[in-house]
Amino acid sequence: MGFLDNFEKGLERAVNMAFAKTFRSGLQPVELTSALRREMDTKAAVVARDRILTPNSFTLRLAPADYERMSRMGGALTDELTSFVQKHARAQHYAFAGAVSVELQSDTGLSTGVLEVDSGNVKQDVRWSPVVDVNGKRHPLTHARTVIGRGSEADITVDDTGISRRHVEIAWDGNRAQARDLGSTNGSKLNDRPLSTAVLSPGDVITAGRTRIVFDVVPQAAGRRAPGTPAPGRRRDAAPQPGGFWSEP
Repeated sequence: MGFLDNFEKGLERAVNMAFAKTFRSGLQPVELTSALRREMDTKAAVVARDRILTPNSFTLRLAPADYERMSRMGGALTDELTSFVQKHARAQHYAFAGAVSVELQSDTGLSTGVLEVDSGNVKQDVRWSPVVDVNGKRHPLTHARTVIGRGSEADITVDDTGISRRHVEIAWDGNRAQARDLGSTNGSKLNDRPLSTAVLSPGDVITAGRTRIVFDVVPQAAGRRAPGTPAPGRRRDAAPQPGGFWSEP
């Protein structure tokens, strides 16, 4: 980092501190995502003609009062921040050195309303885990077969009178996912086309009634498998590709 970079960063910190002392309303979650986006864009580096590397490890340092308030949201907040980082990287065609991690940390040297970000490229063994986003809420697919529907017998229950009690099933064999309509009354669509049975790719959207189900495969640090999650069954350096599933380096 050059002299001008240090100067500009110091100036930005001084301005932030001045405003924070005047307006003590505290940080809002949207400010965390803005800071992450700015950090990713600033630190993105071209390492090959078709590869732009951006940090994958982030520590958000907050004033104690802000940290206490944000911590009340529990793991849901860091999950959302991690998802945001992954989505922004996908939109900008950024690559990571390893799994994405976002951590909140209390810093007594900061005033309320001030946020600072430390980031870096941390190379890790990565496993890829399937998830679905149902009406904005993320659900890991921890079983070989996951049923989504209105009834209590479904694995993921949705409050939508336009779908059946057991509406659609997503199967995951450790390598690939497949969606199947379970003979629902109103039917299902995959990417706006009628769904019977079809292989899923990351980013595919299933529509059932008023419910929107987005399938994805996300990176996580190896060794952090959620209870009941099946092993990926592939080399840990395999990666999902747009329009398909896996490519071996």
